[in-house]
Amino acid sequence: MAQITEEIDYEALPENASLSASLLAGAFAGIAEHAIMYPVDSIKTRMQILQPTPQAVYSGVINAVSKISTTEGAKTLWRGVNSVILGAGPAHALYFGTYEYAKDAFGGNGIGHHPLAAGTAGACATIASDALMNPFDVIKQRMQVHGSVYKSVFDCATKVYKLEGLRAFYISYPTTLTMTIPFQSIQFATYEYLRKVLNPTGVYDPLTHITAGGIAGAVAAAATTPLDVAKTLLQTRGEATDVRIRNCNGLFEAFKLIYQRQGLAGFAKGIQPRILSHMPSTAICWGVYEYGKWFLSRNNADQHPINMH
Repeated sequence: MAQITEEIDYEALPENASLSASLLAGAFAGIAEHAIMYPVDSIKTRMQILQPTPQAVYSGVINAVSKISTTEGAKTLWRGVNSVILGAGPAHALYFGTYEYAKDAFGGNGIGHHPLAAGTAGACATIASDALMNPFDVIKQRMQVHGSVYKSVFDCATKVYKLEGLRAFYISYPTTLTMTIPFQSIQFATYEYLRKVLNPTGVYDPLTHITAGGIAGAVAAAATTPLDVAKTLLQTRGEATDVRIRNCNGLFEAFKLIYQRQGLAGFAKGIQPRILSHMPSTAICWGVYEYGKWFLSRNNADQHPINMH
């Protein structure tokens, strides 16, 4: 009697894998994605501020790194990272768990290309995860702005709640969804398409996942930058001294204010660091996630070998 293991199909997590094990791949991917590229995200936030202080005006990413490191210290680029780490794990676990379930339900795991199924699954995933992540993202951006006086994530959360109420943590949620739904739809559809084009056999190939993920992240980031500028305005409005900014209540008001103050160019603010951040972070995210799926599937196959008589 010979005993061999079943050929591993890692494309979907194994059916008998535990829910916690399945979601763990997404949690690790989310933390890796956000934490590694956090300094670039900090620069992006500062470049998108509608009313920056004179000390926080930058001509580009290199200039921002140099100026912040020299005047405020390199540690400043990491302010608020704890908020991302706290929120990214559970939010991305929910994100990828929802994506896998929805993609399968919409027929995205079938043979051939299914960009609509992948895009729709991505939209479902982001609606769920953003509801959990939005307050953490608000805290993160409040701590990233120049002159932030918050000592910790908890300090920021309690002071914002005390001064502005619970609404401050969700004022940007509709705008976030308006941005992230197309972002994730574009990203997932692009990723799934490129993954199948670059690797038609479907075997685990890290280079394919990193390349497809990086390109997908760059395309989606560039396309949704105007919405990200509006989101940053809404999430940091409480730190502004300008009355109109502080009282801005939604996406259309934010768009109107940005256009009045900075014209069409205002909607492209931060596009360079946004692409520089999302391209490697999305590549990292997909690389870690696909590895997690492969690893879990491999272990599952090792534990459940097929007996051949």
